Amino acid sequence: MPKHLFSRIRFNEFKDLMQNVKRPRRIDIVLNRKRYKKDVQCLVVQRNYHDTSPSNVSWRTEHQLHSTLEKMLQDKKYLAAFRAFLQSEFSEENIEFWLACEDFRSTTSLDDLRWKAEKIYKEFIEPTACREINVDFHIKEKIKKFLEEPSLSCFDEAQRHVYLLMERDSWPRFLHSDAYLSLKHKSRTLWYI
Repeated sequence: MPKHLFSRIRFNEFKDLMQNVKRPRRIDIVLNRKRYKKDVQCLVVQRNYHDTSPSNVSWRTEHQLHSTLEKMLQDKKYLAAFRAFLQSEFSEENIEFWLACEDFRSTTSLDDLRWKAEKIYKEFIEPTACREINVDFHIKEKIKKFLEEPSLSCFDEAQRHVYLLMERDSWPRFLHSDAYLSLKHKSRTLWYI
């Protein structure tokens, strides 16, 4: 009986069965490099597409988020939407302070520098300020000392702190908001008249 197991008849039956089984064609990948490169490019494009979606923001590098927030603050439409979003979260003092500091930096006159610095201090930093920002005591004390002789850099540390606060806390939530998603969708749509 064992002799009949590998007889020619059994071998042909086995061979016929094996033809119906699909085997991976590894030689196709090796010989047809153009097709392989094309597949890899498709994978890269798909990966990049998924990388830019707001749901994957959590694993992006800090530099990518930084540049995205910075670009958004320079675009009037996105800035208005971000400001409205912060108002809905009752934290609009952060963006207002940041914008006031940017305006302060562009001041050229020494007299204007002094009254703008006092105005920013009274509005955002003073403990009884109506729109007090969330910075620690040491930063507030440094700014208070700088007010005696204000310079263009007296609010830099507080502005950086508020910017990082927006970048890490408010900005990722804004990217998930309906306001941002609808604005992003509108910016992709082209209207022809």
